[in-house]
Order: sequence, then C-alpha cells, then structure tokens
Amino acid sequence: MDVPDDAPATCPTCGAAYDSVSVHDAGLLVNLLDNERYRRVCFEPVAGADGEALVEFYHHTHEQVAAGD
Repeated sequence: MDVPDDAPATCPTCGAAYDSVSVHDAGLLVNLLDNERYRRVCFEPVAGADGEALVEFYHHTHEQVAAGD
C-alpha cells in the first residue's frame, strides 16, 4: 500500500470528504459489514508514474457519508 502525497481535497468518485486514501497495485479484499470506522470506500483507477495500473481507495467515515447516500 502507498499513500500519495498529491491526494485531492475531495473524493474524485463521489465528491465527498474522505478520511484517508491509499493506492494499491496488487490483489485486495474489501469488507465493510459492521465496520466501526468506515461506511464506504470509493475506488478510482489511476496510472502510476511508469504507466502501471493502480487503484486508489478513498475511505469515508460514517460521519462523512450519510446513511442514505
């Protein structure tokens, strides 16, 4: 996992505020059932510096994302 220095101010996928962002280049699993910290995670495909395929994860807390969103 790698956290970018140039992360945007809001989530590029949904436009909401986020708690943290991480960048992944390998397999991953996401399970948010009964998660105490995060309500949702948005995924944004990006290209790395050398053109490799990466996925940025934007982690939204319960407070940042309303239950109806």
